[in-house]
Amino acid sequence: MTTFYSPSSAAKSTMEDSNHRRSNKSQRRRRPSATPTNGDYSDVDDAEDGDPEAWATLNKSFRQVQSVLDRNRAIIQQVNENQQSRMPDNMVKNVSLIQELNGNISKVASLYSDLNSDFTSICHQQQRSSHTRGK
Repeated sequence: MTTFYSPSSAAKSTMEDSNHRRSNKSQRRRRPSATPTNGDYSDVDDAEDGDPEAWATLNKSFRQVQSVLDRNRAIIQQVNENQQSRMPDNMVKNVSLIQELNGNISKVASLYSDLNSDFTSICHQQQRSSHTRGK
């Protein structure tokens, strides 16, 4: 049996695997909060040992990244559908979709860079605070 590579199926499979891993980790880690947000569990309330504001900042950053990644998934799906249609108008639309995708990839890299800086800063603050309490 011959298997053909399809970028859309590979991307879909990778994203499904990623979503599956993420949901499994979330289920193990989360506990019901005292005040659920929209009937959901609050990630910020899990931060018993840390600064709730810092955790809220990290949570917001991850949500921004996920939003852009979700948009990229939709763009990739549309590009694949346009490509398969082989209609000239759809091929022209792909140019702007791919440009948006490229911009979004830069945006994700920037968001992750900011997230890294925020995380590092939070770790240093926690370290300083624990050294101060220890003395």
